[in-house]
Amino acid sequence: MGKSNLDLVHECDRFPYHQDDPAAYTTHMEKYHSFRVKGCDSILGYIVNEVVDRFDWPTESWAIDQSNRTVTLIAGSSPAERNQAVAQTLDKAVKQDRFEVLRGWRDELYPVFGPDGEFILEMERCASPLFGIVSYGIHATAYIEDENGLRLWIPRRSKTKQTYPGMLDNSVAGGMSTGETPFECLVREAMEEASLPEDVVRANAVAAGCVSYTYVRDQRAGGETDLVQPEVEYVYDIKLSADIVPKPNDSEVQEFCLLTVEDTKKALASGEFKPNCSVVLIDFFIRHGILTPENEKDFLEIITKLHRRLEFPTASHVIN
Repeated sequence: MGKSNLDLVHECDRFPYHQDDPAAYTTHMEKYHSFRVKGCDSILGYIVNEVVDRFDWPTESWAIDQSNRTVTLIAGSSPAERNQAVAQTLDKAVKQDRFEVLRGWRDELYPVFGPDGEFILEMERCASPLFGIVSYGIHATAYIEDENGLRLWIPRRSKTKQTYPGMLDNSVAGGMSTGETPFECLVREAMEEASLPEDVVRANAVAAGCVSYTYVRDQRAGGETDLVQPEVEYVYDIKLSADIVPKPNDSEVQEFCLLTVEDTKKALASGEFKPNCSVVLIDFFIRHGILTPENEKDFLEIITKLHRRLEFPTASHVIN
């Protein structure tokens, strides 16, 4: 029996909810230290205890409280000073080869925001799961709709990719670096991953909301497992004409295939999609009236879990 849509959503939003079982949640949280920054009252991420033990924390920059299970960045009072301290700590960990995930260094910086949306610091993308910070990205579904019905452009990830090799993906997807807005990230990623021209994307992409979840990494993600990965993914639809064909433009995508809705559903049920790509497609099916309260028994629970209220501060990407 294949995976249900609710199974797929649970697979992506794997972190427990306090209200479901407070006692079990409290026990579960004993596995983590809270990531904090001096001067900020909010918890900014969850760090697995084993990760805390394996880091060589410079005492001039970090305060580790084992009894209260907190890791606090105490260096600096400005983002630039905090960035330097985090970068030095990560550079040391890379040289010591402490973590597998750091072998996938991307030279991309992810921002961390405070409770009022203020920029606190930034860190290397591949290090973000070690600290359990909220990351932001975009996912787009490119599709055509004609006399043959609705069909979706689905890429297969490269078999040599460090994360989720060989799995199916969304048409365009990528992480947002510090200072990047969702739409500009979409334009960049669409060219880099799918060879979609900028003018085509700007003319045809429609903002369609977002999904949010807290993923817990398994072996398919590459590197250490059980790392907490809360994410906000801004979702876009891109309706294309038949003469626009996405093509791989980097080493991350093996091929694009044009799948019917039924073929896409079968691939979802057989677990062929990267977990967060499954929830983006389920969201697409809901918005396009393919999944409805009449044909999906778990409709309400799915809707709710596609939009998790994250445990950490998040930021608006409104341009002032």
